[in-house]
Amino acid sequence: MQLRNVQLDDVDAYVRMRCDPAMMADLGGPLPREDMEDKVRRDVHKATADRDWTKMIIPDPAAPEVVAGTVTIWSHDTEDGPMSEIGWMVLPEFQGRGLAKLAVRTLLEQARDEDRWGLVHAFPATSNGPSNGICRSLGFQFIDERNVTFADRVLQANHWAISASTATALTRR
Repeated sequence: MQLRNVQLDDVDAYVRMRCDPAMMADLGGPLPREDMEDKVRRDVHKATADRDWTKMIIPDPAAPEVVAGTVTIWSHDTEDGPMSEIGWMVLPEFQGRGLAKLAVRTLLEQARDEDRWGLVHAFPATSNGPSNGICRSLGFQFIDERNVTFADRVLQANHWAISASTATALTRR
């Protein structure tokens, strides 16, 4: 598995992930197809400027054109100040292979090695057992259950957090 920055030609992967009812079931349903080119452009701009780490998950480096999903760390403002957040999506045909867990671990290790992002939060839907399992298995600490807003939708989520700078156990899990 390898991670690479999002590119302008990743629109198809975004459409397959974000516009599919099954993929978006825990996130309030599919997003509009017509918004995907702009979303990819914004993500490429932020990744190029090193404001966000939006990475495409490549399951086999020998076939770099095959994308399994995304993993992203970004910072945003909250009422309590800036917050670093991580999120991931893996296409159905690649699920169950450990790619999401490996991608999350890899990005958190990079954050630790670069001493960046500080406390990293994750908000998987309460109904998303696999994503909550990834948080648990990688050493995230459960904070609470809360409502979060994603794409102008309010979702019930579990709040997890891990300190990227001290996540030394990641390499052993």
